[in-house]
Parts: sequence; C-alpha cells; structure tokens
Amino acid sequence: MKFFQVKSVEETFRLIQEKIKPLKTIETVSLWQSRGRVLAEDIYVKESVPAFRRSSVDGYAVLAEDTFGASESMPAFLNMIGEVKMGEHVQVALQAGEAMYVPTGGMLPDGANGVVMIEHCEETANLVNVYKQIAPYENVIQPGEDLSEGNLLLEKGTKLRAQEIGALASQGIYEVSVMKKPVVTYISSGDEIVPFETQNLKLGEIRDMNALTIGTLTEEWGCHFLYGGIVKDDERELERRAKELLEKADCLVLSGGSSVGTKDYSVDIIHSLGQPGVFVHGIAVKPGKPTILSMADEKPVIGLPGHPASALIIYKLFGSAILHRLEGKCNESFMRTEAFSTKKIASSPGRTDYVRVRLVQRNQKLYAEPIHGKSGLISTLVESDGILEIPSQKEGIEKDEKVSIIRFL
Repeated sequence: MKFFQVKSVEETFRLIQEKIKPLKTIETVSLWQSRGRVLAEDIYVKESVPAFRRSSVDGYAVLAEDTFGASESMPAFLNMIGEVKMGEHVQVALQAGEAMYVPTGGMLPDGANGVVMIEHCEETANLVNVYKQIAPYENVIQPGEDLSEGNLLLEKGTKLRAQEIGALASQGIYEVSVMKKPVVTYISSGDEIVPFETQNLKLGEIRDMNALTIGTLTEEWGCHFLYGGIVKDDERELERRAKELLEKADCLVLSGGSSVGTKDYSVDIIHSLGQPGVFVHGIAVKPGKPTILSMADEKPVIGLPGHPASALIIYKLFGSAILHRLEGKCNESFMRTEAFSTKKIASSPGRTDYVRVRLVQRNQKLYAEPIHGKSGLISTLVESDGILEIPSQKEGIEKDEKVSIIRFL
C-alpha cells in the first residue's frame, strides 16, 4: 500500500474547509434545551438593553455639576428628596441642589446626569453630604449601551453557552433555530481488538479503549455517537459494516487498519464508499501520519491510526474540525493557550510534531512539561493536560521558549 502525497497540517485543515459543508437540517429548540447547540441564523437585537437610564452602582442620583469641587474637607450639600425603587418608573424630576438614592440597576430620575457612589456620601436628616466630585454621566448606563436595537446580537454558527442563552433571554426569545447535531458512527477494526468490558484477556488481545475516547470526545463536542462495534480483519465484513453504518450517520470513523501492512485495505474500502473519495492519505504529523480523510457523497469518513494516543490526537485536531464544520460552527475547533517549555525538544523540519505535556503554574507563568513516551502508551494520555505544537518549519524548540498548547478539556 502506497501513501498518496502526504499533506501538511495546514493543507489538511484547508481541505477540510473546502470539502466539507455544513449540514442542511435545522431544528427549533426551546432556550432551555439550547445549551451547546449551534445557531442556524443570525439573531438581531429586538429591544435595546437597558431600555432606560440606569445606575451602575449603589449611590445618589445627582446633577454632576452640583458636585464640582466637592472634597473630604469641603463637601457639597444636597437636599435628599426620596428613593428610587427597583422595577418602578420614577415620576419625580431632579432639580439643581437635589439628590435621590438609587440602587444598582435602578432607573435614574429625569434631570439627573450622574450617580455618586454611596461610600463617597453621608446622609444626615434631609441632607446628603457629597465628599467627591463626579463627571457628567459617571456611573450611568445609557439606553442601548449594552444592546442596541437593530444590531447583530449573535451570528449564525455561534455555539450557545450560558452567556449567549442569557442574552437571548434578555430579548424575550424563548426558542431558537439550531443546526442538527451530527450523528457519528464508529468502527474499531483488528483481530486483536476485543470489547473493553472483557475481563480476562488472552495473550495478544487489546481492549477497545479507542471507542470510549473517540465516543467521549464526540459527545463533548455536542454530537451523537453510535458505536458500531468491532470488525475483525475481514475486508468484505469491514466494507459491509462501513456501508451499513454510513447510511445511519453524518460522519463515519474507523480506528485501526490505517497503517501500512498486509491486512491494510481500509483505504480501499473508504475510497469505495462514495464519491469523490479519499482526499487525504497521510499527514506530515507526528504522531498520526497514516490518517485517512474522505468524502462519500457529502459525508466525511475518517480513518484513524489504531494507537490510542495517535488516534486521540488526530481526532482532537482533525475530527473536531470536521464535526464543527458539519455543525456550522464559526468558532475555533479547540482551545489554545501559550506556555513556556521546561525542556529543549528536538523536531524534524517538514512535519508538525505534537508532544504531550503537563501544564504547571510557576511564578505566575504557565509552563509545559513534556511527557515522553511511545504513541501507544495509555499512561502518557492520562498524565497530559494538552499537546504542544511544533510547527513544520521548526527544527525544535528551546528551553523556556513560548509555545502553543492545544488543551485537553
């Protein structure tokens, strides 16, 4: 089996963007069920927030000009004329030389153009002593300053988190149009693979841990995961199961059988599932070079390496990009951060290396400690907080060099 022309990481991401189109199915869900879903349309502000001038602090609504020159030694004296109640429309207009107590979020009376914080005032009888001057409109939130009617609130492709859902609720929106959750089916292949529940392994057998890691990541990304079981090294059976599961799915993932070997026919099977077929067979990356990406009649098919760490890293990088593309997400597929490497790490130019790391906080800086080990070692995955990316044009990184980290969440 020969590799096609090996693609760079950058080329692979570009091809994913070109080849894979968002799903067309749209669903309507209530705001209560919208967490983690992806908006299928732009949402515009229907009502300005706030709808009235409100205070951003607990204090006294005043005419700012009445406080000019006020200090600890020479306060301004203002007549106290009342108190603003939360949720009530203020009927009284403030005149020069007057003050009115207003809580945080309370409506400002007409005439007021500033709020003095309560800690800078002292109320005695019907007077308010003001010990600090304020500028006009200080501590005041203007109508529409938060959300202005007609402006874009959330764009199509936004993943809905608590804050976005709250913003929708502020507009009286109770249901939204979202993209369908992609359905991902998965097959593990190999004579040595047995169900992960197996208690007594025979010599040479390996539990199917990849099904759990890939399945868990898939569901973390907000997709449906269907486990298709294990297929032994039988070309006809693998082809039959792959076609069967692809019919039920928006994306098919196969783990194992993507390396070069006498029983490796997965690339031929994947290519035969539909047009236009395989567009990536081999990526200039370590670990995970023997990765297959294909399109079968508008459905992506992913052939992952069998080694657990390689499978997880490749799926984290490219699987997330594929599924997020299907779901129409406009934000980045994974979370990046920066850290300083605790060691010098060698790398071969011409390929992108991903090194498992542990993240440690020291002296208010984030450091990445490389966790070395072969790609199939489970322990390196458990000990890792993320992967350190060494770009293909570099020959390694130096100790204390700032590096890019893709975090495992």
